[in-house]
Order: sequence, then C-alpha cells, then structure tokens
Amino acid sequence: MLQHCGQVAEDARMGAAERNRSALAGIDLNMNRILPLAVLSLSLFGCQAARAEETSKAGATAAKAPRVGTDPGKVGYGTSLTAAPGHELAAFAAGCFWGVEDAFRKVPGVTATAVGYTGGHTKDPTYPKVCGHDTGHAETVLVEFDPAKISYEKLLVVFFRIHDPTTLNYQGPDYGDQYRSAIFTFSPKQAAAAKKAIERTQDEIHEKVVTQVSPIGPFYKAEAYHQQYAERTGTHGCPVRGFNGAI
Repeated sequence: MLQHCGQVAEDARMGAAERNRSALAGIDLNMNRILPLAVLSLSLFGCQAARAEETSKAGATAAKAPRVGTDPGKVGYGTSLTAAPGHELAAFAAGCFWGVEDAFRKVPGVTATAVGYTGGHTKDPTYPKVCGHDTGHAETVLVEFDPAKISYEKLLVVFFRIHDPTTLNYQGPDYGDQYRSAIFTFSPKQAAAAKKAIERTQDEIHEKVVTQVSPIGPFYKAEAYHQQYAERTGTHGCPVRGFNGAI
C-alpha cells in the first residue's frame, strides 16, 4: 500500500513535470510565433513612419518651390500682351519649343511660360501650317519674369546655353525656319542687351552666331497639347542642351 502510494506520488510528480515541460514548450512555440510577428509589426510601423516623414518633407519642399504659371502676359491668339505689375516679358526661339520651355521653367525668377508662334507674316498660324514652312513664324517661348529675382541678361545666358546659335534654321534633327535661333524683344533696352550677348557669345565660341534679333510682333499661343509638354508628359526628347536651372 505504501509502495503503491509512493508510486502514485512519483507518478503525480512525473505527470506534473511533464505538464510543466509541455506548458513551457507551448510558451516557447508561442514566443517563436509571436516574436517574428512583433518584429514585422515594428518594421511595418517604421516603414510607415518613414514614408510619412518623406511625404511630409516632399510636401514641405513643394510648398516652398514657387509654382511657375502658364499665362505669361495674359497670352492669347495674337492679342496684346501685358505682364503682371512689376514683371517683364521676354520671347525666345531656339528650336523645338517643348524643350526650350522646359528649360526656362526651371529658372528661378521665371513666373510663367507658354509656347506659340511669332515672327511670321500670317495671322492664323497653326502647328501644321508652321510646319509647312510658308508662314515665317518661329516656334517661340513667351516668358514672364520678375526682374527683382532674375535679370533679362541672365535669361539671355540661359538662351545661349541651351541651344546652338550657329546653325541656321535648324537645331539638331529639326530642320526648317520655324526652328531658327531668334530673340524677340519688348524694348530697345532688351534689343541692346540681346545684341551685346550675341557679340559676347561669338567671342567665347569663336564662331559666327546667326541668332536674329527683332521687335516682338503678334504672338499666337500654340495648341493646348504643346503647352508645358515636357512637364506634363515627362518626355524630354527635344534637342536642347542639358540644363538644370543653375546659371
């Protein structure tokens, strides 16, 4: 009887030990399951926090960067041009106007741009007509700028930097008089600055510059699908020399 009771007690102790081992094993198993999930949760939380911080920084950067407008001089189709108070206008032709506009939109102090046609003899230019080479119009970028932040002379530096002013009626693979190098001026002061910039450029590159300088005539805003083309589509295929906005 005593031996049986002892055996029973021993069995009870063994059973308890086995149950403890099982319980501990269960805890270990659960911990093995829980720990990876906890680590994953912390990682996801960290990623979300990082994304939120990046989004916040991006938003702050975007908020600081001034938006470049799309209505320089209240541009229309051959209508008069009027810059905002304290601003001035400039107009440049340097080949495919998609790339030229894209370059000027990166310049600090430029407040608005649009592309269009000017310098020709017809009153109803369209892209197909201009491409027919019988309108006399050039693909041109109209620029509105704040002279307190960027001078006209600095815009001329950008103009000569982004294209080849020595090629007559073409830029890269684009041929025709609509791709000519030209500066359309809004005042005698701009004309004088443009001619001085041509002389300086010729001295620097030791080649003849064929850029034309003439007073601005009627400016015809181009079709909507041409406006801010590179910015809207992310396409930067026009043969414009690389430019990041630094002058």
